[in-house]
Amino acid sequence: MKGQTYFIFALIIAILIAIFAVINVGAVQVNYLFGTGEAPLILVILGSVLMGGLITFSFGAVKFYQMKRENKSLRSQLSSTKTSDTKETPSRRSRKRETARAVGNEDGKTN
Repeated sequence: MKGQTYFIFALIIAILIAIFAVINVGAVQVNYLFGTGEAPLILVILGSVLMGGLITFSFGAVKFYQMKRENKSLRSQLSSTKTSDTKETPSRRSRKRETARAVGNEDGKTN
């Protein structure tokens, strides 16, 4: 449902941009870094939207893969922590007995 909402929202935005671009078809002067030129305003608008979309997508993709890698790392740390917690070593048992004795439980059993 969430994906459909985003898709519908993106479709509405795309339609509005297309209508805005079609209305503005006159030629305009464009100043580039290396010179100037004339181009139809519709191409300038659509080119700007396309470049903005590509830049946004690339930043989002980089962030997605960073988070995916971090998630994988944290999951492996969690699974290794769980496996080490389930395996009780003899030194751990003796520490539990010492703790239980210090608390006042004479037989060394813990609850």
